[in-house]
Amino acid sequence: MISFTVRMKFRQDDVAEIAEILRQLTAASRLEPGCVSYVPHFVESEPDTVVIYEQYKDEAAVEAHRGTPHFARYAVGGLYQKMLERHVETLIAVA
Repeated sequence: MISFTVRMKFRQDDVAEIAEILRQLTAASRLEPGCVSYVPHFVESEPDTVVIYEQYKDEAAVEAHRGTPHFARYAVGGLYQKMLERHVETLIAVA
């Protein structure tokens, strides 16, 4: 299993638009056969920051996700255009 978080910072003025983009991206991503979990969060103490927790069956599922039309539309064409910062953390399960 592949797990990671994506942390992104946006302008406060864009938060409502980002929330809608995330709703669309999440709904479509969760339908992918290789997606185990896809959960976006706003950080309570940093309302301009989003953290997405993602899990996929394997590396092929991650690549399939990144090749979908909804990823191109909502991530590349939406989030990536609005974000000020982006940091990805790959996670290693303990148990």
